[in-house]
Amino acid sequence: MKKRVGIEALAVAVPRRYVDIEDLARARGVDPAKFTAGLGAKEMAVNDPGEDSVSLAATAAARLIQQQGVDTSKLGMLVVGTETGVDHSKPIASHVHGLLKLPRAMRTFDSQHACYGGTAGLMAAVEWIASGAGAGRSALVVCTDIARYGLKTAGEPTQGGGAVALLVSETPDLLAVDVGLNGVSTADVYDFWRPVGRREALVDGHYSITCYLDAMAGAYRGWRERAIEQGLVRWDSKLPSEQLARILYHVPFCKMARKAHAQVRLCDLEDSSSGPATPEARDEAAKSQASYDAQVAKSLGLNARVGNVYTASLYLALAGQLHAEGAALAGQRIGLLSYGSGSCAEFFSGVVGEKAAERMARADLDTVLAKRERVSVEEYERLMNLPYDAPEAIAPEPGTFRLAEIHEFRRKYAGA
Repeated sequence: MKKRVGIEALAVAVPRRYVDIEDLARARGVDPAKFTAGLGAKEMAVNDPGEDSVSLAATAAARLIQQQGVDTSKLGMLVVGTETGVDHSKPIASHVHGLLKLPRAMRTFDSQHACYGGTAGLMAAVEWIASGAGAGRSALVVCTDIARYGLKTAGEPTQGGGAVALLVSETPDLLAVDVGLNGVSTADVYDFWRPVGRREALVDGHYSITCYLDAMAGAYRGWRERAIEQGLVRWDSKLPSEQLARILYHVPFCKMARKAHAQVRLCDLEDSSSGPATPEARDEAAKSQASYDAQVAKSLGLNARVGNVYTASLYLALAGQLHAEGAALAGQRIGLLSYGSGSCAEFFSGVVGEKAAERMARADLDTVLAKRERVSVEEYERLMNLPYDAPEAIAPEPGTFRLAEIHEFRRKYAGA
């Protein structure tokens, strides 16, 4: 019998401040609907230099351990997925390991492939446990990033930041992953990159959307083939994608989930054994509002209020979905699509656990968001202009970490 492996619990950390997206639009002389309806955004997390990818990761991991009563002596792996590394050699995982005082007998490393790095880390942990190499131990996977494009740039309203920590084990109370059903697609493309020494990424926006959709189509078709072979979905009166209770997507901005869902449906329509439909029929069916509302919309509540979190975006959608419907989805299979520029996409699935609602209640996401402070556009601009290596002397809130100083290239953290 195969082991049941997957996500036992999760926790979320976000910057302590945010800007309202309509305030930002008005300050830039833009119709707010361009950001709200056009991007699907409501609020945007604003980090200061003390809230770097290490402090966010350590805060999320510490919160997970405290909220869920994790026995850290049973952890055997720590993986941090990020594209916002703070060093070209020392991994964020090493910082987190030290700040949380985790056991010495652990495998620790970072995983980098743009926004796909968190999923790469999750799959490494899942397969490590499923293979038996973990010998009954659990893994901690943390996705942490700061999406920064700069003031008054085209990408400005798609910024954000935060971290999601995942406990991966043989007790998958949140999501039992369908091990081995993954579909993947990789291509060598330049749709998004951040040269060494730059804080802001470079992105070819329209091309990146095309790369996302192309890679996603290949990954979804790979998953679907395996899922049909194992009898999890089939060609019948419902499209294979419709036989998943929900589908969660990587969310660089919320409107992207609508484009992605239309593409998944189009893959099914194009490949249907009933023969090709007319272009008009395919277009209408792919863009079905009812399907989007039923399978996707409720996963985007947190993403709309935090913004882009790169590696953590898919798992913020998972947190939002289970926060909204954990009890209703218990025992049902959902699909998840991860994409990282450069590029790699992976489509995988899993069954929501019977204790999902209980685990999400412990994560207390409403309080995490409610504690934030709304700031003016002027204050947001001030924070964005602060030097990255001179954090303000702000005492960390209980249970959180902050970067205190960088001395001789060594980073020192305070808190928790």
